[in-house]
Amino acid sequence: MDSSQHIDEQTHGGVHDPNVHHSPEEIKKEVRKYLVVFFALACLTVITVAISNLRLQSNEAIAIALIIASIKAFLVAGYFMHLLSERKLIYAVLSITVFFFAILLWAPWNHHYDYFGR
Repeated sequence: MDSSQHIDEQTHGGVHDPNVHHSPEEIKKEVRKYLVVFFALACLTVITVAISNLRLQSNEAIAIALIIASIKAFLVAGYFMHLLSERKLIYAVLSITVFFFAILLWAPWNHHYDYFGR
């Protein structure tokens, strides 16, 4: 069995099939990945609390807190919500969202300038 057949057996329509059983080695690898992400999130939380006690200027403290929050959001969305492993689906949904958002911006603008532009 080649790797493409192995992948097709584990996916259904591009989405991971939860009924596929994995080897103990694969499970240990996944658990280790989640534990590393959890440890990183815990460390970033401690860093955020430590920075709040440094008496920085408010704009510096906000900038640092936003950077740390962005990293934490990436870790949560990427690993716990599985967004890193489902790129095709995510990009499809994102492109549809951008398309409809552009229509929502264009329609009132077009109506305003079509009505008043003459």
